[in-house]
Amino acid sequence: MSKATIDPTDYVHAAASLIDLPLDPEGVPSVVTNFARIQAIAELVLEFPLPDQIESAPIFVP
Repeated sequence: MSKATIDPTDYVHAAASLIDLPLDPEGVPSVVTNFARIQAIAELVLEFPLPDQIESAPIFVP
């Protein structure tokens, strides 16, 4: 699987435009920062190797 690089600022603006969500210019830096954090966490999850034949757990029990 190739690793795609997504610019958080571009993504935030594109996603907001797609759903016609007005963004307060003063709040955009915070939204971009949070998206970058989410992106980093998602990359860690996606990098975790799982076998192809693994089955989902029917019930999550913490």
